[in-house]
Amino acid sequence: MGKIQSLIKIKPKKFKDGEIVKVNFMVIHPMETGMRKDKKTGQIVPADYINSIKFNYNGKEITNMTVWESVSANPVFTTYMKINGKGNLTVTFTDNKGNSYETSKKIKPKG
Repeated sequence: MGKIQSLIKIKPKKFKDGEIVKVNFMVIHPMETGMRKDKKTGQIVPADYINSIKFNYNGKEITNMTVWESVSANPVFTTYMKINGKGNLTVTFTDNKGNSYETSKKIKPKG
């Protein structure tokens, strides 16, 4: 698989230090189960799915998720976190083929 596109969104957009925010992590990924047949060739499409996600804030893990084949294509994963000063939120995810990807977002509380 080529370059993976992913995005981290924080809600609300404006937040203060100490507040709890919603974190949406979106990724463009086929999430193939390995059970679907290609309509043109009739061949089974190989399994290709995200199986692990870790959220880190300033290097400290805030949560992790185990993901299964049955999650839809281009999934959105949601968690909540308490803002403890400005820093960097990093999401690392791996797939069943052993590939690892990472995306990050700078966190800047207002006030």
